[in-house]
Formats: sequence, structure tokens, C-alpha cells
Amino acid sequence: MNNKLSFLILLLAFANIQLFAQKDIPGRINWGETLATPAGTYLSKIIGTDSEGVFALRRKDDSGLFTGNHPKIGIEYYDDKMNLKKAQEISLKFEKKNRAFEDVIMIDNDLFLMTSFNNAGKKKNYLFVQEVNPKTLKVNNKLKKISEIDARNKEAGGNFDTTISGDSSKILVYSGLPYKKRNPERFSLQVFDPQFEELWKKNIILPYNDENFSIEEYRIDNQGNVYLLGVIYSDRFARRRSGIPNYQYTILAYTKDGEEAQEYKISLGDQFITDLTFKIANNGQLVCSGFYSDKGTYSIKGTYFFKVDPKTERITNKNLKKFDFEFMTEYVSDWKKDRLKAAERKGDKRREVELYEYDLDNLVLRSDGGALLIAEQYFVEVRNSNNFGDPRFGNNRSIQEYIYNYNDIIIVNINPNGEIEWTARIPKRQQTRNDGGYFSSYAMSIVRDKIYFVFNENDRNFEGSRRFDVPYNYNGNNSVIALAEVNKYGDVAVHPLYANRDARVITRPKISKQISKKTMAIYGESNRRYKFATLAFK
Repeated sequence: MNNKLSFLILLLAFANIQLFAQKDIPGRINWGETLATPAGTYLSKIIGTDSEGVFALRRKDDSGLFTGNHPKIGIEYYDDKMNLKKAQEISLKFEKKNRAFEDVIMIDNDLFLMTSFNNAGKKKNYLFVQEVNPKTLKVNNKLKKISEIDARNKEAGGNFDTTISGDSSKILVYSGLPYKKRNPERFSLQVFDPQFEELWKKNIILPYNDENFSIEEYRIDNQGNVYLLGVIYSDRFARRRSGIPNYQYTILAYTKDGEEAQEYKISLGDQFITDLTFKIANNGQLVCSGFYSDKGTYSIKGTYFFKVDPKTERITNKNLKKFDFEFMTEYVSDWKKDRLKAAERKGDKRREVELYEYDLDNLVLRSDGGALLIAEQYFVEVRNSNNFGDPRFGNNRSIQEYIYNYNDIIIVNINPNGEIEWTARIPKRQQTRNDGGYFSSYAMSIVRDKIYFVFNENDRNFEGSRRFDVPYNYNGNNSVIALAEVNKYGDVAVHPLYANRDARVITRPKISKQISKKTMAIYGESNRRYKFATLAFK
């Protein structure tokens, strides 16, 4: 048994029934006021923060057919005690015409509303920006058009997306141009300053057909250089799940105001790159990492790490590293572990152990040039039930259920040369039906040299009899907010933080967010009630 697992079992074995005392827990949670949820609305995201509180986005989506992207939008402001201070509904109409909602973003301390309008007569799709007063939450009536793309019709109008550089000095607007079958992939890049004055623009035509290429990520650095991560498919636009990979990753770099372009193709031959992401380091290099597999895209065997230096146009520090056998079989029974060891000795790749269905969520850069990978086991099961109705009367019918599984979290700490320094696992099991995993998954904060994870957990897992290979499933009832702490050595401790029943809401980790160096905003809702809390880390 490894040290991390021993540490976790020992901690939980001595957890007493009084789960919710704050003693020895590395964070303190304080709830704000309980509020009534406006009818038909939901909180969409935390937009950002200022020195005194938090801005949040609330929306009410259209329920009618063919109504387009015209939800009702509201911006809310909560003070440092997480009490609601202001709420303002935002109109998407302009000159009696509905605009499509794109986003509300925060740049430094400025708020901006992003909307678009598809002009059928001119066959154009326009992107607009408006300033939002952070004190009153009201939108400036001045509408500024910052982009336009061709649009054959409303169904083929292309799309806009926005991302911001690390120091908030540059804004990238990526415009995906309308799809044309068997035509080259086309898109537009526009870079703006914080006042949305255009710095440069470039229309791109790639030597790949639209159906054989997809963009997965795009980022902009503090100098206004743009980098895109894409996937090239050798046949139809579908990633092959097993056999031999039919795709390869590529990084496209557009530097010096878009005047210079460079492509870096990435491949592992017969091995599958199952996930890949990148971040821009302070020195301008691209730190890239992800997972690979010998079997296909459903499982992972280890990590793939490399760096791209745009100045020298070289790929460096390239390293492929397999996970430790003990890490991959941490909760596997002894008899099955023996079989897996035998398969590994024989080189039987078909039977060798790999981790199943882990999605790469985050890449955290270390100050020394290394990185941490954060991944969660996630998959959806579809089950058909045919037991409804009476076939004698011709009314037998089938109901399709979707089972959402959000399970263990893994953390992989990688040295600057690509070697794995340590791996850690946070065991959890969240399985819910037909809800999209609304209350599942986790929120994450980085505080000094520790990483914290917040998620909903079954309180029976803290009663001292927890089986780590088969933990009790989170089902929304008798649940607690769990706080997992991972230190710089990869040791894991999981604490019961607060009972959802005591808060009278259920936490939504996907909305919760770190809002300062030592504070996370926790959001919860239930039965048309909602509230925020602050989680202050020690």
C-alpha cells in the first residue's frame, strides 16, 4: 500500500460522526443570505470580481422552437459577505430587433456585453460590444461593431468566441466562418486592446478540408501572438477509437501581428494521443502536455510532454512517460492485479492495464517550467427501458435514460524535462440520472503550494468504513461538501466541509470559482432557493 493511500485511509478511519466541525479542516465556509430563485432562471457563471465583491450572470433560456439564442440575461453583484446587492436585467433588443447573446466578460475592472446579429438581407453576422457600468450594472446604449463574417443564412452564420491574454492587455476574437462541404477550413483572427480597438486582423485559409479539421483550443499571449491547437483527420471527421490513429494534433502559430505563420505537427505514430492541451509560459514558450494510450481513445496509459519555442521554432523537452503500475491499480483486487502484472511482463498490450475514460480538465504551469495535469473520470451511459405501457393495446414504449458518471480525480506532477515526479488520486463516485451532472464534478483552487478540490460527496464515506475501490455513490441525499487537499509531495487528505442539508442547498461545483489568492466562491441551489458562500483557505 503506498504512502498516499495509507495517509488517506488513516485520516478517514478516525473521522468521527460530528462531520461538520471546522477543526483541523484547511478552510472555513461562511454562507451568505438565502434567496429566492427568479422563476425559470439559473445562474450561468461567475463573471469576475472587484475589490468588494463578485459579479454573476443569470439567464432564462428560450423554451420555444426556432427562437434562436435570445435568452433573458441579468447581471448580479454580491458583496464580500456573498449577499446580493444589485441585480439588473439586460435587454438584447436594439431598434426593435433581437440580438443573439454571446457572453459577458470582465477585463481588469471593466465589464462588457458581447452580442451578435445575423442580418439575413446582407448575409452577414455582426459581433457587437457594449460597456456595462460596474456600479449600476446598466448597459451603455452605444453599440460598437467589432467584427463581421459572411453568413449564408441563420443556420450557417458562423460563430464568435473570445479569449483574453494572461495580463488582460490583449483580446482575441476567433470567428469560425460558415461551413462549406469539401472546402478548406477558414477562420478569422482579430486582436484588440482592452478598449476593443483593433490591433491586427488575419483571415486564415488552411490546406485542410473543413470536415477533416477541427479547432480544439486557441490562446493569445501578452504580445498579441495567437496559437491554435487543432486536429487533422486522415479520413472522415470522426476520431478513431481503436486500431491505428486516424488523426494527429497540430499547433498553428500566428506571430508578429499575424504576418508570420508556423505549424507544428504532433504525432506518436501508432500510439493514441487521447488528450492534449497547452499554456503559454511567462517566457513565451508553449508548454504542452496530455495523455496517451496504446489501446485507443477510451483509456490512458501515461503522459506526453513537450515545449514549443516560437522564437527558435523548435520543439524541445519531448518526453513520453508511462504511469506507475501501482498508481493504475491502486484500487484493483489482488487477484486481478496479478493478472495485469502477468500481461505487462508478456507485453500483452491488449490486456495491459490503462485508466478508463479520463478527461483532461486543466494544465497548471509550475514556476520552474514543469506542469500539473488535472483529469477526472467522466462518461455517459445510455440505457433503454422497454417496460412501460401494455403491448396488448399497442402502447408499449421505450424510455431512454442518460447516466452521468463523474468519478475519481487524478493529479499528475511533471518535471520540466517531462518526467513524472508524482501522481495522486482523489477517490469519488458521482452517478446521477438525466440531469447532465448538474451537481457533479468539482471546483479547484490553488493556494500557495497546495491544490484544493471541492465536490459533493456521500456522507457515509466519512464514517470510517469506506471502501476505496467501491465508495458510496453521491446521489444528492445526505450529501456533504467535501474538501480535498493535495500538498506539494502528492499527499492527499479529504475533509467533510459542510452538510448540504444544513445549508438547505446543494453545491454546484461547476459554478463555484476561486475569486482571490485564498478564497473560493461556493454556489448552491435547491427547490427554488439559492445562496453563495465564501470558502477561506488557511
